[in-house]
Amino acid sequence: MAHVIFLHGASSSGKSTLAKALQARIEEPFWHVSIDHLRDAGVLPTSRFKSGDFRWSDSRAAFFEGFHTSLKAYADAGNNLILEHILDNDGWLPTLRGLLAGHDVFFAAVHCPLPLLIERESARGDRPLGSAKRDFETIHIGKTYDITLQSTAETEANVDSLLHAWRSGIRDSSFTRT
Repeated sequence: MAHVIFLHGASSSGKSTLAKALQARIEEPFWHVSIDHLRDAGVLPTSRFKSGDFRWSDSRAAFFEGFHTSLKAYADAGNNLILEHILDNDGWLPTLRGLLAGHDVFFAAVHCPLPLLIERESARGDRPLGSAKRDFETIHIGKTYDITLQSTAETEANVDSLLHAWRSGIRDSSFTRT
């Protein structure tokens, strides 16, 4: 059984910062996995999507199905994961619940105030403007978490809280409830 620490929050909420700090402190080896890693590594033909050569809307479903299935493969092979992801599709939670069944999934909400999300999104320049606001308004609805973190807190304090809760072994989230 692999351990999966799932960081779920709006675009620009601080998931990557938290994931890096967590990976540096946790006592077992964990892969840090995100869509951004694939994009930034050049896996996706991002420039061709931006230029209009390809339509992202035509590729999105297959991309995410492959990404989600890869998470199962990594975990099934015994790799622990720190996953940062945005569940912006209603079907993804049940899909991932099924794919990661049999693994220890710790589901963490990462919250950030809307004005700060908008500021971060604008400063990054690699997100469609408005996606952070849309995420803020929708992605946490109907989900239950093992822990809720505020990205306005010190990163190390959030890591301390997350590690304490994760190490407790108590799981009561959308991944353990059906």
